[in-house]
Amino acid sequence: MRRHLTILFSYFGQFLKNRLSYRVDFLVDSLAVFGALAVHLTFLAVLYTKIRSFAGWSLDELIFIHGFSLVPLGIFNLISFNLWSFSEVHLVEGRFDRVLLRPVNPVFQILFESFNVAALNEIVIGGVLLSVTGARLGLSPEPLDFLLFPIFAVSAAAVYLGVFLLLTSVSFWFEDRLGIGPPVYNMIRFARYPVTIYHPAIRALLSWIVPFSFAAFYPATRFLRVEEFRILAGLTPVVGFVCVTVAIWVFHQGTKRYTSTGS
Repeated sequence: MRRHLTILFSYFGQFLKNRLSYRVDFLVDSLAVFGALAVHLTFLAVLYTKIRSFAGWSLDELIFIHGFSLVPLGIFNLISFNLWSFSEVHLVEGRFDRVLLRPVNPVFQILFESFNVAALNEIVIGGVLLSVTGARLGLSPEPLDFLLFPIFAVSAAAVYLGVFLLLTSVSFWFEDRLGIGPPVYNMIRFARYPVTIYHPAIRALLSWIVPFSFAAFYPATRFLRVEEFRILAGLTPVVGFVCVTVAIWVFHQGTKRYTSTGS
């Protein structure tokens, strides 16, 4: 563990040196994140002025859920950069040979060779939204909340990581010409709303098949003090662990099928 942490800090240090050479790109990425958030919050505000009753959820509660969802999403986006180009860069171009030759876990290398520093904005914005709406809702943090929040945030990020690492692993068996990653990524926005507003079939999909509700809605309800979902919220670390464990196992099974390009 100590060795891998040392390597992680080395990866991140080298990445920052390279990234700071392009400060304008980082600024543009940051503005894009703020712009997307502003559009979404405006949509929520307009929607709530037209629909007074949103399945029993207030605007502040909706924004609180959205704010929480940004924290694990930011953690995931910070380390998921290489997943999107894994098939093309590592398998088709043969760069996975270099990964396998190093005495470091292949999954570790794929995740931490590059970072998306702009994703830190999502974490910060999410924290601000939680603080503001939490105060408006009269939520007083309990001592246990300070322990549970980082656990739930990391576990929720693990849900995203597990799902998309699993999709990435499929590339070992066949090339993803259809691009299933982006459509699945778009499903994340549906998990930012209470699952109670959806048809039972959609609710089951977001809870147990592509469990994005465990990365946003369910853990957020723990801090909203919604007793109805307390048990499901408590399952967030379990779901995150299962998702990552299954995805890593499938990835390692895929490495056994990998054959070098010979270039």
